[in-house]
Amino acid sequence: MSHTKKAPKPEEIEAARHDPRLRRAHETRRSDPEWRMRGRCVAVDPETFFPDPQVKQSPRAALAVCSACAVQSTCLAWALDAGDCNGVWGGTTPGERKAMVVAWRDFVPVG
Repeated sequence: MSHTKKAPKPEEIEAARHDPRLRRAHETRRSDPEWRMRGRCVAVDPETFFPDPQVKQSPRAALAVCSACAVQSTCLAWALDAGDCNGVWGGTTPGERKAMVVAWRDFVPVG
């Protein structure tokens, strides 16, 4: 079975450009090189952040961990810099980040 990843729609990209989480991520980008050690996720099973879409697992548990995390914006910036659209990063789902990755290019020049 083939899984085709859909590109985000133009309206999703436009909404991502105005998402305050994207702006905060840009402001905190690379501000804390030790951010991974301070994340709330350090004490949580990593599988929590990579729910299996084949069994329709919800990302709610991961999003709850992220919701009160002090390094949420820095984590999101890392995922956007990396272009990572797998799992939950910085309090966002893969679907949310697909459009954010495209919008991120407006904030951060490539190269």
